[in-house]
Amino acid sequence: MNRKKVARALVSVYDKTGLVELGKSLEKHGIEILSTGSTAKVLRDAGVKVIAVEDHTGFPEMLGGRVKTLHPRIHGGILADQSNPNHLQELVDADIAPFDLIVINLYPFTQTIASGAEFNECIEQIDIGGPSMLRGAAKNYNSVAVISDPSQYSLLNSALKQGGFTLEERRNLAMNTFRKTAEYDIAIADWLANELNQNDWRAKVWHKISDLRYGENPHQSAAVFTDISSAKGISSAKQHHGKEMSFNNYTDADAALRAAYDHNQPCVAIIKHANPCGIAVASDIKAAYSAANACDPVSAFGGVVAANRTVTVEMASALSEVFTEVVVAPGYEAGAIEILAAKPSIRILELANYKIAKEELRPITGGLLIQDSDLIEASGDDSANWQQVSGGEISAQVKSDLEFAWRSVRSVKSNGILLAKSGASVGVGMGQVNRVDSAKLAVARAGDRANNSVAASDAFFPFADGLQILLDAGINAVVAPGGSVRDAEVIEAAKAANIAMFFTGVRHFSHA
Repeated sequence: MNRKKVARALVSVYDKTGLVELGKSLEKHGIEILSTGSTAKVLRDAGVKVIAVEDHTGFPEMLGGRVKTLHPRIHGGILADQSNPNHLQELVDADIAPFDLIVINLYPFTQTIASGAEFNECIEQIDIGGPSMLRGAAKNYNSVAVISDPSQYSLLNSALKQGGFTLEERRNLAMNTFRKTAEYDIAIADWLANELNQNDWRAKVWHKISDLRYGENPHQSAAVFTDISSAKGISSAKQHHGKEMSFNNYTDADAALRAAYDHNQPCVAIIKHANPCGIAVASDIKAAYSAANACDPVSAFGGVVAANRTVTVEMASALSEVFTEVVVAPGYEAGAIEILAAKPSIRILELANYKIAKEELRPITGGLLIQDSDLIEASGDDSANWQQVSGGEISAQVKSDLEFAWRSVRSVKSNGILLAKSGASVGVGMGQVNRVDSAKLAVARAGDRANNSVAASDAFFPFADGLQILLDAGINAVVAPGGSVRDAEVIEAAKAANIAMFFTGVRHFSHA
């Protein structure tokens, strides 16, 4: 295997991690080192022999350090194709020596903007010379190896011990470098677009976490990626135990987290096929789990469970009695993981500081739909702003159940109807193409529990027929957005049954 020897290197790094060890390794292998500013100082202070770039170019740094390496004696040495006799002759004529290795990492632009720094400070952290050298070296991978991150130093040391870099190694390093500079440019462009309130251009960088066994079905290949700039979500959860996560596990766990974190009280959501089998709130998380599981224990078998509070030993004990694919929570009490791990297959995930993303991306053929996330924070989501259109005064418990049902129905696939009692769902009708069938499904699942329950509908009742099914089952209050051309007909049905009906003025469709 042919390896290209490294005789001359340029080193200029912002992140000084491993720099001294790197410099000593290069010196040990007889490599001439050129360096800039603080990088050169660190190496010299460690006793490593370094040639300053300004001494090599005969031109000092200028403009407060904005111009250091933008010089033909640097870029000519980086871009020269060492297999091209004409290039080599031009280097000789210009008294320029070629580089075999470039070690560069960039100003911390993303960290700077994340810190909330002022606009001008962020501008100063946009690296110019670094990306130019990285891109030049990556383009010229036939002649130059390019190291763009301290994590690659071990690969560099290994190559030096073997006499240099292979062509394949240089190609891979070039690929990684272009990825890094692309990510850097995207971060800058995205930040400037946000600063200038421009939303007509979008780009994101996704990093693969792992391949998955398959997608929704065994014949579909799949992988999971993460966007490191986005809110902390299911893709960054820590797995403590169990089989590897599947495509469907991720989908359901994401939906379960959204459902659980729609509530401020201790809440557990149990999800199957991205729909809730049960949601409940309670004063403690074990009670919330038991109530959620009681909604539809048949469907909860093999479900995905999310809690918005630490899983206690008591909850773990109850959960361990039911076959569960995944449990995800912000933390686990001492002993809780051990109880759950007695089941070899259950996937135990921990995700602290979960945050719902502010926007959603949905691919369509040849394009992408982007929308604000459907958060429970509109004025109509506050019961103080609801309009009561029928019935008299309601009890505090009924009001609490209506508020719970309204927050919970957001997670139900449209058309969605959710029946609730005592802070827990008792029947859920989801994913039907008309609201009548969703109402029938919710009532059927609730059974006798529908009597004296409350109902929430994710969108208006287009006719009174869907509401009438709920009334016949014995509900005592209902909350819906309102807005149908037949609202008067629907309100009359509620008045005839003498139940309280509230309009929120906000809809919570969920189609995906």
